Amino acid sequence: MYKIIRTILFSFNPEWVHYFSMNGLKFLCKLPFGKTLLKAAFKPSGDSLQTNCIGINFPNPVGLGAGFDKNARYLNELEALGFGFVEIGTVTPLAQAGNDKPRLFRLPKDKALINRMGFNNDGVEVIKERLRKWNQRVAKTSDNISNQRLIVGGNIGKNKITPNEDAWRDYVICFNALHEYVDYFVVNVSSPNTPGLRELQEKESLRKILTELQTQNNQFKPQKPILLKIAPDLSLEQIDDVISLAMEIKLDGLVAANTTIDRKQLTTSESLLAKIGAGGLSGRPLLQKSTEIVEYIHQKTNGQLPIIASGGIFTGADAQEKIAAGASLVQVWTGFVYEGPYIVTKICRHLNEN
Repeated sequence: MYKIIRTILFSFNPEWVHYFSMNGLKFLCKLPFGKTLLKAAFKPSGDSLQTNCIGINFPNPVGLGAGFDKNARYLNELEALGFGFVEIGTVTPLAQAGNDKPRLFRLPKDKALINRMGFNNDGVEVIKERLRKWNQRVAKTSDNISNQRLIVGGNIGKNKITPNEDAWRDYVICFNALHEYVDYFVVNVSSPNTPGLRELQEKESLRKILTELQTQNNQFKPQKPILLKIAPDLSLEQIDDVISLAMEIKLDGLVAANTTIDRKQLTTSESLLAKIGAGGLSGRPLLQKSTEIVEYIHQKTNGQLPIIASGGIFTGADAQEKIAAGASLVQVWTGFVYEGPYIVTKICRHLNEN
């Protein structure tokens, strides 16, 4: 059924369809018993998939990666679809429009997307207020007990106009503003769509950002886990630097990996790729590469550094592959677009049976 719907949706602009679909889901959730019926239809079966990672009890290990619900507008609806956790953002201190449109493109032959969104978001204060209201609603809902409620991560970044030497200040602003309202943080220095951002993946730049955040974190009770999201385009030497720093400063974990700028092995025509231009590639082409990175990190750290795996996950078998490689949790994004709203249910069913 979804394949028919997808064919129709794919005939429209990807970014417009994204908001059209999510607003449609929001409308359904507002109907009498709407969310209750959706949760019953999409609820992952069984309690055996509850996962404790980074000191948090996740209802299940399947999450939605950052960039899908940038502004924390759809947490209620995504919870209804069965996600164990949702990462909002990337959030920046100031609201910004992002890059010029069009900036999101489908590659159906490769089951992939290219985006150059550019951290478009409503700014940390607006998003903070949405999260405050979300938390108030959760607190009043009796069925959201501690091991069942949707876990929310905050993916934070810097504004485009902020020079790299001052980037740490942007991360601190977002961290302090959102600390009360999210369950964990992910530091995003690996998006290819903000000029110069990936330069912050160098060891000393990372050290400045992460240690500043840890200093801030020490002033809060309770403290929140801090993870780092890395690019799949890092060399092994660069990954070693990340691992070394993470172990040294006792970072809570890594997210592996972000979108790639690599276009090798795509079946999409070179002429179409040239027309699309720059941007981060996500989806099926990243499956093997991201799994290799997860496995490498897991082996190098003897499993001591928790990993959230992201990249090319479409099926339960894909998720199981990531977990077997050493991941504790998995995130979907492009797979959600191609596979549809039952993706969490299907992945959880596979994991339960295997």
